[in-house]
Parts: sequence; C-alpha cells; structure tokens
Amino acid sequence: MGQLKTLAGQTAIYGLSSIVGRLLNYLLVPLYTRIFIPEDYGVVSEFYAYITFLMVIFALGFETAFFHFVNKKTKHENVFGNAQFTILCSTGFLTALLLLFATPIAKFIGYPDHSEYITWFALIMALDTISMLPFAKLRQQNKAFRFAMIKLIGIFMNIALNILTLVIFPKYFPNFIDPTIGVGYVFLSNLAASAITLIFLFPEIRSMKAEFQWPLIREMLVYGFPILIAGFAGMINETLDRAILKYLIHDPHIAMEQLGIYSACYKLSILMTLFVQTFRYAAEPFYFSQQNKENSKELFANVMNYFVLIGCIIFLGVMFYIDIIKLFIGENYHSGLAVVPILLAANLFLGIYLNMSIWYKLTGRTGYGAWLSIFGAVITIVFNLWLIPIMGYVGAAWATFICYVSMMIASYWKGQKVYPIPYETGKLFLLIGVAFLFWILMDFAKSNITLNDYTWWISEALVLLIYFGFMWRFLGGRNQFAILKKK
Repeated sequence: MGQLKTLAGQTAIYGLSSIVGRLLNYLLVPLYTRIFIPEDYGVVSEFYAYITFLMVIFALGFETAFFHFVNKKTKHENVFGNAQFTILCSTGFLTALLLLFATPIAKFIGYPDHSEYITWFALIMALDTISMLPFAKLRQQNKAFRFAMIKLIGIFMNIALNILTLVIFPKYFPNFIDPTIGVGYVFLSNLAASAITLIFLFPEIRSMKAEFQWPLIREMLVYGFPILIAGFAGMINETLDRAILKYLIHDPHIAMEQLGIYSACYKLSILMTLFVQTFRYAAEPFYFSQQNKENSKELFANVMNYFVLIGCIIFLGVMFYIDIIKLFIGENYHSGLAVVPILLAANLFLGIYLNMSIWYKLTGRTGYGAWLSIFGAVITIVFNLWLIPIMGYVGAAWATFICYVSMMIASYWKGQKVYPIPYETGKLFLLIGVAFLFWILMDFAKSNITLNDYTWWISEALVLLIYFGFMWRFLGGRNQFAILKKK
C-alpha cells in the first residue's frame, strides 16, 4: 500500500507539473495576440510547428528506449551513459547541419532576411534534446519533485523573459531593445529558458560514465526507430496544418495572416485539450490496475460514458460563453472563431480515441498504435492538401476533425476484434448529438432574440444544468457512479 501511495503521489506531481506547465505557456497567447499582428504571430506558430517535427527526429525515440533498457539490462551496463552519448553525437551532427545551412534553409521557407531564426531554433532543439534523458533519469529514479521543479523553473523563466523583452523593456527601457528583432524575442526567450533548464540538470549529466558499448547503442537505435516513426506520424496529425498552411494559399500576406488567426483560435480549445490530457494521466494506471478484475470491461465502458458526458459539457460551456472566452485572444484574431467548435469537437473525438486505444496497450499490441497514427497522418495530409486551398484555415480545422474521427472509428473497429469492450455506442451518439443540438438551438436563439448579456449567461447556465441532469439520469445517475466508485 505504501508503494501504491508513493506511485500515486508521483503520478500527481508529474501530471500536475505537465498540466500547469502547459497552462502557463498558454497564458502567453493573450500577450502575443495583443502585441503582434496576425502575420507576425503566424511566424511564431510556423516555427514552433517545424520544431515539433524536428524534435521527434532529434530524440531518436531514445526516451522510451532508455526506460525499456534501463530495466532490462544489468547494473554493469551503462544504459544512461550510452544513450546520452548517442544523443550528444546525433544532436551535435544535426545541429551543425542546421547551423551550416541556416541561410539556404531560411530562403527555402521564405525568410531570406532571418537566417538567425534557424540558428536560434537549432540551438533550442539541441538544448532541449540534451535535457531529455536527464529528465527521463529523474523519472526513473523516482525524483518527481526535482523533475517538476526544473520543468516549472524553465517555464517561468520563459514567461518572465517574454514579458521583459516584449512589454517592460520596450516601454521603460527602449534602448535595451532592437525593434528589428520583433518576434525573434519570443525565440530568444525560449533559447535562454532552455539553457537555464539544462544548467539545472547538470548534476544528472555529470553522472554520465564514459563506458560506451556499441552493441547496446545499436539495440537502442533499433528499438527507438519505430517509436520515431510513430512519433513523427503523431506530429503530422497535431501540427502539419500549421506547418504547410502558408504553402497552400497563394497570397503570402493572406497566408501568414490566416496562419496567425488559426493558431490563436486553436488555443481556445485549451479546456478540452487539458481535460483529455488530465484524463490520460489518471486513466491509464487505472485501466491497468483493473484489467484482471471481474467485469472490468463493463467498467471501462462506463468510464467512456462519463468521459464523453464531461467532454460534451466542456464543449457546450465553451460555445455558450464564447463571447467571454474569445477575450483570451486579441480582437484582431476574432475573425477565426468559426473554427473553435470544429476544433473542440475534434479534440473530443481525439479523447475518445485515446480512451479506446487502451485495447492495444492492455494486450501488448502497441504496434497497432503506430499503424493507427500513420493512418491518421495519411488522412491529415490528404485532407489538408485538399481543403486548405479551398477553405483556408477552416479547411485545416476540418482536416483535424476528420483525422481524429477516422482514427476513433478505426481503433473501435480493430479493438472490438482483439479486445472487445461493450461500449454503449447508442448512448455515446445520443450524448454527443444532444449536446450539438443544444448548441445549435442556443446559437439560433441568440441570433434571433434580443436579450442582455446577463440574461443569456443565466439562460446558458440553466441549459447546461438541464443537459447534465438529463444525461446523468440517462446514464444511470447516482447508482452507476456508486458502482464506479466502489470498483
């Protein structure tokens, strides 16, 4: 029991630090969207889209490989040292390539006057990649508190430097700021924060032993390669739209403006994203602990019902109060609010897919996870190439929606053959359908009936309560909750 309590406490720290860290980074969005015009914010979004793809290549799948081999090998085999040595060599080589060809790369992606952006991002990726395995070592050694503190220090430093360079210095110390750098201060702040994070990890890096074993390194490379492929496919699903949007719209000025607006409005789905992420931290250990118990599959089906119910409440809450939530981003970006319901629904279906994906984890058939990610990547590429030239960033949002719905359907179809769980699909369709109907009816009412804001807010709160109460009873209400709690 003591070990279980320790595990639960560490899981809470890891989960809380990740969620709080993501939330804190989201708080930079109101700053960026009020300081930068959409075209400039589009530059920020584009480069961070590139970095997500390149970081998968830089990492080589070695974080997962480290956890696998550190528990498999004997204490005489230096897994951390060999893994870190490999990462240092590969990162040095890739970083040198980017630095050497910074100017032609900048010209190729449309920034001939800003090759320094390539240099800065190459250094950011190098520092973050070198930090990856020391962070993994902290997790492996159960040093959850140190892990969380260093993560949060880096995030707070990034936020503080953004505020200093974008707000305080321009207003009070303009001589310290070069106005020609502009959005580059976002990148420089990130670079400085990554460097500070690496400094705090120096004790872990210093513990690396120079005992290099090529057979072990080769094993880790072979193990990590499929993870790299799956990770790259996952990044296509998540960020390809922002990486290629400007190339599919003929007018460069309009393209960057659309990219900035789309990226900002994407952030308004934060509540659904955080809910899905939080659920994953709690659900996976729960599923594994319940796997061999009686009626576990019925329990998993019940969990899905309540997951979808809460997801639908979040969808309705965001859409009902979008006039308030839109203040999270600058007014220049409000023209893109039409993508918010599409992205909220897309992330809800992503959450359902992640919930359903437990079948291949419980059965040990994790290769199916890679194939599902690749399937989603193909869907994403096809629909982005088709829809963005026709519909702009709205097409990108629909491509995301179609991708996650397709992955959900494919996972359900295969999972029911391998590890059948009696999901109540009729109830799930009703939960989602009624939520969408309530949103459409309320939106129609607000467009045709004139009431003050306070009256509408109260009315929307009542509709939320009605939906929750009706669906709570429909799912079994207190009796089912008591069963879940007991199990």
